Amino acid sequence: MRNTTLCYIVRDGCCLMLHRTKKENDQSHDKWLGIGGKFEDRESPEDCALREIKEETGLTVTSYKYRGIVTFISDEWETEYMHMFAVTGFEGEVTECNEGDLEWIKYEDMLKLPMWEGDRIFLGLLAQDIPFFSLKLEYKGDKLVSAVLNGSKLDI
Repeated sequence: MRNTTLCYIVRDGCCLMLHRTKKENDQSHDKWLGIGGKFEDRESPEDCALREIKEETGLTVTSYKYRGIVTFISDEWETEYMHMFAVTGFEGEVTECNEGDLEWIKYEDMLKLPMWEGDRIFLGLLAQDIPFFSLKLEYKGDKLVSAVLNGSKLDI
């Protein structure tokens, strides 16, 4: 089991998205997602989020909110707890990322991108400003087979 962060940086009706194209054996290869990564020893979710954002984008976060936790279960990958953050304040300029291409995407265009099916669920929760949530997503391969929000099964 591993702990990771997933952060959505917003600005002017857009979100900074990462198109994962550069890493070998990447479970999210060719998908679009937020910024984040694995916890290092002794890191809190906040520590990890701020470090990963700086490493992957060059941005320094000045305002963020811890929005929820996603339990990601797969028949191919290790179970993962993804700690979700929304970032509304930052300083600096976006730099090149060694994991893929960074691009500001308009909200209305985000869901058209290739992404994990469950990402559409939590992006909706973030957009609606739903208070802190717990979302469990179960996959067989790339197919979402179950989604449970705050203990209640969702129709998918």
